[in-house]
Amino acid sequence: MGPLEGIRVLEMGQLIAGPFCGQLLADFGAEVVKIEPPKTGDAMRQWGRTDADGHTLWWPVIARNKKSLTLNLRDSRAQDIVKALVAKTDILVENFRAGRMEEWGLGYNVLSKINPGLIMVRITGFGQTGPYSDRAGFASVCEAMGGLREISGHPDRPPVRMGISLGDTLAGQNGFQGALLALQHRNSTGDGQMVDASIYESVLSVMESLVSEYDGGGHIRERSGSILPGIAPSNAYPTKDGGTIIIGANQDSLFRRLTALMGQPELADDERFRDHQARGRNQAEIDAIIGKWTQTKPAKELVDELAKVAVPAGPTYRAKDMLEDPHFQARESVTRVDDPTLGRSIAMQNVSPRLSASPGTIRHTGPALGQHTTQVLAEWLGYSDNEIARLDADGVI
Repeated sequence: MGPLEGIRVLEMGQLIAGPFCGQLLADFGAEVVKIEPPKTGDAMRQWGRTDADGHTLWWPVIARNKKSLTLNLRDSRAQDIVKALVAKTDILVENFRAGRMEEWGLGYNVLSKINPGLIMVRITGFGQTGPYSDRAGFASVCEAMGGLREISGHPDRPPVRMGISLGDTLAGQNGFQGALLALQHRNSTGDGQMVDASIYESVLSVMESLVSEYDGGGHIRERSGSILPGIAPSNAYPTKDGGTIIIGANQDSLFRRLTALMGQPELADDERFRDHQARGRNQAEIDAIIGKWTQTKPAKELVDELAKVAVPAGPTYRAKDMLEDPHFQARESVTRVDDPTLGRSIAMQNVSPRLSASPGTIRHTGPALGQHTTQVLAEWLGYSDNEIARLDADGVI
């Protein structure tokens, strides 16, 4: 049994942030019912790269372990169905623009009266309060306002973005964390609550001491490419076979072991590099020396040699490398799951973190649109076949 076995979740989110929160809850055993618009479904059914037959390869991951219930939330009968479901729900996750749920008569003030124990996770760009709360907030914008974009990239070029929607996934993780904290509070008091998770604050929360450095010392972090200024050696270094490895040897003892392996032990006592501060001042110089050495050997040989002397190092992987790596294979970090739509199994990242007594599992990939509509309405609410058929004919489901 997963640790969230027996917890019922309604996911009313769309795209990435809310659905990623729902994915995490489902991974650890919660029964997650995803509410989608009839006919079209969540846009994530079309987003991302596809296989040769045109099937999206993102949907099987972000919707894994979930059930799909279609509801036209603009219809008052669908809104009544949501209210009935809420009475039997532990957690509701939504990431519509602030105020949209209230427009549908489904705000927390309404739903909490139906179920005082309800935990409502609300994920938006800028939160439920404040002058920006009604703004649309995609991850790209919120990553910039949360401080991430300004320090990403090289100093002589405009800010860059990561190749993933990092702000969305951070906000989904924040929502997941908030839901677990609220569950613990409910275990103690019996009361539910609202979890307000914004994308920009989720990004801000991982910005380390960026704000404090400015406030306390007037320091402004700038874009620094592949390094952290003053932290050396810790960089990406070229290899003989055209690859790149990451070496992190900025601690004095690590640097001494690295230079011994390089056959240049005298560097550890060189006044330019003999301690952390000195290496930070001469960062470009020591990186150039190490880069010259790494170019004499292929990546795998370098990583193996560095591992033997306990210097942190690793290759920069693509998906192919992950699938072939023996450590990934031994831990099943990437697993294969059968997908009926694709007609084959598909590789995806496994559940994380790992729990020793009640681990999460991947039970199935993303469902077909409306696959569980009849099941949920019948099992949760006791609807008859005739009632469900009528709702279908009227376009409510």
